[in-house]
Amino acid sequence: MINKLRLTAFALFVGVTSSAQEVEFVQYTLDNGLDVILHQDNTAPVVTTSVMYHVGSKDENPERTGFAHFFEHLLFEGTKNIGKGEWFKIVTSNGGSNNATTSDDRTYYYENFPSNQLELGLWLESERMLHPVIDQQGVDTQNEVVKEEKRLRIDNAPYGNILTAVKENLFKNHPYRWSPIGSMEHLDAATLEEFRAFNDKFYVPNNATLVVAGDIDIEKTKELVKAYFSEIPKGEPVQKEKFVEEPITQQIEASYHDPNIQIPAIALAWRTPSMKERDAYVLDMISSVLSDGKSSRLYKKLVDDQKQALQIGAFNIAQEDYGQYVIFGLPLGETSLDTLVSEVDEEITKLQTELISQREYEKLQNKFENRYVNSNSSVAGIASSLATYHQLYGNVDLINEEIDIYRSITREEIREVAKKYLNANQRLKLEYLPKASEQ
Repeated sequence: MINKLRLTAFALFVGVTSSAQEVEFVQYTLDNGLDVILHQDNTAPVVTTSVMYHVGSKDENPERTGFAHFFEHLLFEGTKNIGKGEWFKIVTSNGGSNNATTSDDRTYYYENFPSNQLELGLWLESERMLHPVIDQQGVDTQNEVVKEEKRLRIDNAPYGNILTAVKENLFKNHPYRWSPIGSMEHLDAATLEEFRAFNDKFYVPNNATLVVAGDIDIEKTKELVKAYFSEIPKGEPVQKEKFVEEPITQQIEASYHDPNIQIPAIALAWRTPSMKERDAYVLDMISSVLSDGKSSRLYKKLVDDQKQALQIGAFNIAQEDYGQYVIFGLPLGETSLDTLVSEVDEEITKLQTELISQREYEKLQNKFENRYVNSNSSVAGIASSLATYHQLYGNVDLINEEIDIYRSITREEIREVAKKYLNANQRLKLEYLPKASEQ
């Protein structure tokens, strides 16, 4: 299937796409269930190879959290044909770069190479899928790496646990209630057989999407994909368990004490619908109205004009099953957390009762047009978008259509969605406080 995407921006690094150029992509599925998407852009001699596996922290056993993120690291350890510690050397010595990320919903691996190294990128990802070496030495090595990452980025970082605290209070049944980094105690307790079983279940072709984007020839790339991936055995069907949360009808009051901070913070959080729902797109726009840039409502009011906040932000965290809408604030001076909440509530009430101005609306549309163009202005960005739209949204055509969804959102919808979701009785109020020093 051939689809078209119109881009209207200049080029950023890794594969420049010229202004208003039409780009085509081809989508098909191998017999083993691997979904393949190819995008050809011959304007620069670069190529991105990537694989998105439909596994994230929500797919974990509650007694073994952190597995998906752990595998983000573990599957760089080596394969039957790639020695331990050699993966990154192979990539860099051939002019490339690579990385991986894990979320609640998916794990994404990618390599950026000069286009004459396309076959190398495909071989690397096929090796990861077919021949991973999962042994005790690799598990022990990556266990220490993950522990250090958690210490650095979360446990010892000011406000590092705020999203973790939000999640564990906002969700009661859904696995979104824990963060992707998971529990170090769970990882310590896991056996080698448990890690191997996790790999065998999720890191299989029928639970993955391969994207190749950049300076390629479509037919030749199809031949290479077939050569490297078609013989990988299909895994058992991956059954996704459904988790349902009861609606929040009364404000949840919670607190968390962080030894790394001196200034308290407030987090207001609402459970919102799936990223696939139209309302999720409207909530994106509401976030922009409230805190995107110095002229946004919350920033201008609380930081610039009233000098009540050091920092304020509204974030729509879009996810596959449920979203999280989070407003985070740091008070300035003698301002109390309750005062910040009252000021935030005042702005939310305005959104719920008044239409944003036409000028605000036009500015909003321009921001989202620019964001859309920037996200797809490089072959690496396009590769990520194609994988995401297919794997999480189930609709690759959204790479064409998503901007039209934003364009179609009206001022009235913004008011109605704010009224539908952002009410005090539907939220978590989390006070994130300094931990008193022990005497």
